[in-house]
Amino acid sequence: MKKIELEIVALSHSITQTHSYAVVLGEISGLRRLPIVIGGFEAQAIAVALEHMQPSRPLTHDLMKNFMNAFNVELQEIIISDLQEGIFYSKLVCYTEHDTIEIDSRTSDALALAVRFGCPIYTYEHILENAGILMEENPEKKPKGESVGSEAASGSREDLSSMPLEDLQNLLNEVLEHEDYIRAIAIRDEINKRK
Repeated sequence: MKKIELEIVALSHSITQTHSYAVVLGEISGLRRLPIVIGGFEAQAIAVALEHMQPSRPLTHDLMKNFMNAFNVELQEIIISDLQEGIFYSKLVCYTEHDTIEIDSRTSDALALAVRFGCPIYTYEHILENAGILMEENPEKKPKGESVGSEAASGSREDLSSMPLEDLQNLLNEVLEHEDYIRAIAIRDEINKRK
C-alpha cells in the first residue's frame, strides 16, 4: 500500500469530548485533514515538543527517546496503520544497525515521539478516505511553523488579552510550576505579541 505523508497542522480542545484534545494532521501534498482525539497528557507532550519547551523534568516521551538513543535505536517513521470502530492504530518503525522492527503504539504516543525524533508521519489512503476531511483551498492558509499552542488555547485568548503584562508573567510562572505547558504556550504567545 502506498503511504501518504502527514504533518501536524493544529492542536486544540476537542469539540466532541470533554477533557480531550484533537490533533489535526494534514496531508503534505493535498487538502485532506485527519483529526484524531487524544488525551490531555499526550496533547501536552506534543505541544511541548512542537514549541521546543524544556520541562524541568523529562516527560515520558522524552524518557523514551533518551532510552532509545542510549541503545542506538532510531525512530525512522510512524505509520497510522489502521482504523477500527473509530480507534486509530499506529506503528513505530524503528531501526538499529542490524534490524528494522515495527512496534505497536497508541497514535497519540507515536505522534509525541515523531515530533521529538523529527521523523515523518504516514498513513494509508483507506484511512484518509474513511476518517479524513477535505479542506477547501484557502489562500490565507496558516503559514507552516505558526504556533500550534495558539490554537490549543484559543478559547482562553480573550482572557489573556485583557490581562496586564505583569499579571501574564506571574500566570506564566504559575502554570509552568504546575507543568501545564499547553496553557503556558498561549500565555507566552500573548506576552510575545505585546513586546
